[in-house]
Amino acid sequence: MVHLRSLLLLSLAAFLFTSCRADPDPLQDFCVADFQTGITIDGFPCKPASNVVSDDFFFGGLAIAGNTNNMFGSNITAGNVQSFPGLNTLGLSINRGDFAPGGVNPLHSHPRASEIVFVIEGELLVGFISTANVFYSKVLKAGESFIIPRGLVHFQYNTGKENAVAITAFDSQLPGVVLAPLTLFGSKPAIPIDVLTKTFQVDASVIQLLMSKFGQATTPYN
Repeated sequence: MVHLRSLLLLSLAAFLFTSCRADPDPLQDFCVADFQTGITIDGFPCKPASNVVSDDFFFGGLAIAGNTNNMFGSNITAGNVQSFPGLNTLGLSINRGDFAPGGVNPLHSHPRASEIVFVIEGELLVGFISTANVFYSKVLKAGESFIIPRGLVHFQYNTGKENAVAITAFDSQLPGVVLAPLTLFGSKPAIPIDVLTKTFQVDASVIQLLMSKFGQATTPYN
């Protein structure tokens, strides 16, 4: 009985350890994503090793400043598996965020990853809200970092008078992003207005105004 109990405890510990990881461990040195097969799986199939080249492991997008001329005043350059196929199965990705003064990466969440924000230039107010409805935040300057736990709603906002740049890293090859304003007021098809008026306790005219604003909005993510 003691042996069985120990075995169960070890099995539970192993399950808890593995279940907290965002992506599964790879079973080979690498698995460069093959977008040409047309096969849909939880991830991407591997390109044949004979077709893999050095450029599959290279991504230069973070060296280029993003265009912040949009309604949010920000631009997010995503270095995930879709633009950086060598990340496939490796459980990590990296973004660049550019922010004009007053620019914001609006309230959003990443359902598949935790995030670390590292400021390169300028200053950013970075914050998230816990499931206990507690708001945690910090104004970061160049060289400082802040952690965003997986799945929690958060934002980055340029509080300075100059442009700001940040690098964000994730423990998933494809973190996903749910942008609150575009999700709530720009979904296709639209969420019924009655649901939104009851949720936010406002008149239908307010919801219609928000839908007109975000219905055709473009995401700052590229």
